[in-house]
Amino acid sequence: MLIIAILAAIAVPAYVSSIRAAREAVLKEDLHVLRDAIDSYTNDKNKAPQTLDDLVTGGYLKSVPLDPMTHSETTWVPTMDDTLQNVDQTDPGMTDVHSGSDQVGGDGQPYSTW
Repeated sequence: MLIIAILAAIAVPAYVSSIRAAREAVLKEDLHVLRDAIDSYTNDKNKAPQTLDDLVTGGYLKSVPLDPMTHSETTWVPTMDDTLQNVDQTDPGMTDVHSGSDQVGGDGQPYSTW
């Protein structure tokens, strides 16, 4: 029993660490995809999206991804800006998006600032 307990004490932290690293990798990829879709939408339509659903209805995303840290698609925090990104843009709107999580990542930075 002691040997099993020692092995479990070693394996569980490694497992938790690998799960966290995987979620962080998914978050980075989701943020990249969302930001790319926001930029493409803004450049193609000459207006910024007002919500993440605009990206879905415009065909830039199949669906809004789940935030891997909060496990919800409704917790994404969009950054709205009144500035125009290019000279042809007619309407300001969403320029960036962040995780809605209040947790801190492995690099010491809150996920909400990534």
